[in-house]
Parts: sequence; C-alpha cells; structure tokens
Amino acid sequence: MTLTPARTSSTHDEMPFHCCTCRRALHRRQTPNGVVTFEHPNELRRDAPDHEPRPAPVTEVPDPIIECDFCSSPEARWVYVCADQETKTTYVTRRTVDVADYQRRHDAARTHAVETEQGPLRIWGERWSACDGCAALIEGRDLYGLIARVTDAMPSKLTRGKKLMTVRGLLHGNYSTVLKTLRPGRGRITAEYPLMAWEETPDRADTSDGTGRPIDQRSKG
Repeated sequence: MTLTPARTSSTHDEMPFHCCTCRRALHRRQTPNGVVTFEHPNELRRDAPDHEPRPAPVTEVPDPIIECDFCSSPEARWVYVCADQETKTTYVTRRTVDVADYQRRHDAARTHAVETEQGPLRIWGERWSACDGCAALIEGRDLYGLIARVTDAMPSKLTRGKKLMTVRGLLHGNYSTVLKTLRPGRGRITAEYPLMAWEETPDRADTSDGTGRPIDQRSKG
C-alpha cells in the first residue's frame, strides 16, 4: 500500500457522504476501471458491515453521526483541511519460492518472484474530522502523539505483534502529509452546520466577504 499525496487545493468545501442507513461517514474508493464506489470505515478495519452503503451528502442525512477520522471517537468537533490524499492498493496474486527453501523455512521461505494486480484506489480527500483530543495534538503538530493516540484506540487485532510497526508506518506517512499541508484555520462542526463553519486564524483571515466572519459551508457545493 503506497501513499500518494495528490493536489493541494485552496478550497475547503469538499462534500462528505454519509450512509442513509447508519448515518455514518463513507469513504470513497475507485476501482481500477475508474468506477467510484463507497465503503464503511469499519471495512478498512476488516469488520464486515451488516448493510450495504446508501450514500448521500451529509447535509441530506438527518442527524448524521460525525466520527473523528483519526481515533474514531463519535464526538468529532473540528474539521481540518490539507492536501488531497489517495492510497493505491495492490494485491499479491502469486508468489514463487524454492521448494527446498519452503520445506526448510515454510512460510518464511525467501520469495524469488511476486506477481500483483492493482486494487482499489482509496480517496481520502482534503477534509479530516477531529475530536477535541486529536485536535489538540494537531494544533501542537504532535505527529507521534497523534499516532500513539490512534493506535491505542484501534482493535488489538490490528496492532498485535509486528502489525503495530506496519500500522505506525502507514499512519506516519498519512498524518505527516496532513500536518505539513494544513490550511490555516479550522472548521467547527455543529448541528446547524454539519459541514462546518470555517474559522480563519486572526492573522490570516481569508473569508469570502472580507469581514472575518465564519463561512457557512453548508450552502456550498
């Protein structure tokens, strides 16, 4: 799995989609032939959902459940905007090893050749929702503190043994891009504005009307 930072956009009104059944956020993914579909976040944690995604813009879902995109807390309060990110996925379809080596080392046998095929492209977008705890680490640019908080909140089956090192490496690449490309300011999530009301930093006010008032993102898109 290779992280590929994509374009950096000056906008922060990318429309998130939620499931009409469970009211939770959905992730976009693009098949190798270019078809965009949706999946529940728990599918990435290898949990099988009990229903198919029914995507709709978050503004059209009554009382949406907005979870933290970092630790999965159900109490996301903020939205940060950074460079768009995508993750390319590949699957190993064939692995060639020496018979004698396999007999001696079994699953630890050295691989001579690997064949792969392209899997779905996961599109993370520019918006990252955060709870108060994760937001504090983002504000402090505490990359390793954020990684530790997220891995501590993960199911043990994803972080057990050597898996923890792999997960930390993936999060490091992903969150490094988030922190390096953050847009000044952040959005506040409220019941009235589920998309967020943007709050510019005082010294970098960049609102549409020049007054310094928060931008109502719900009217965009």
